[in-house]
Amino acid sequence: MSCSKLEKGDVPMEQYWISAEPIQINECIEKVIRPEAGAISTFIGVAREFTKGKRTLYLEYDAYVPMAIKQLRRIGDEIKAEWPDTEVSIAHRIGRLDISEVAVAIAVSSPHRDASFKASRYAIERIKEIVPIWKKEHWVDGTKWIGDQKETVSYTHTPSPKEEMS
Repeated sequence: MSCSKLEKGDVPMEQYWISAEPIQINECIEKVIRPEAGAISTFIGVAREFTKGKRTLYLEYDAYVPMAIKQLRRIGDEIKAEWPDTEVSIAHRIGRLDISEVAVAIAVSSPHRDASFKASRYAIERIKEIVPIWKKEHWVDGTKWIGDQKETVSYTHTPSPKEEMS
């Protein structure tokens, strides 16, 4: 995927994407570089080794890709409405991620730093709220689909045939 710097008024291609391949952080950054931007903030989420005292061997992410991309675009639109004159790029990984691999990369540019800091934080929180991406943790002693990105829903319940029909 090639990237070039944006000129004022250009519409960047592929600002938001889901990838089964490792995320190259600079791809996100290059998509938001523009002459009027004095700040670029990035957020990089990586697979960590320990979660709540359990040693993680690796993670698996799955997504409903068309809807996930649509929701990433929605987040970008929300950011532009709240912080005008920002540019946003977001990439999220699916598939197997070993420890320390990049799971999500967010880049936000703006004329001044405050907007890019706030928008970057907003983006990761909204990803966890509305983007249909699910995480499975693989530990030394088992696995578990964590469920939603905020880790408030677990997929340990097996629905009965009656529940599946409704």
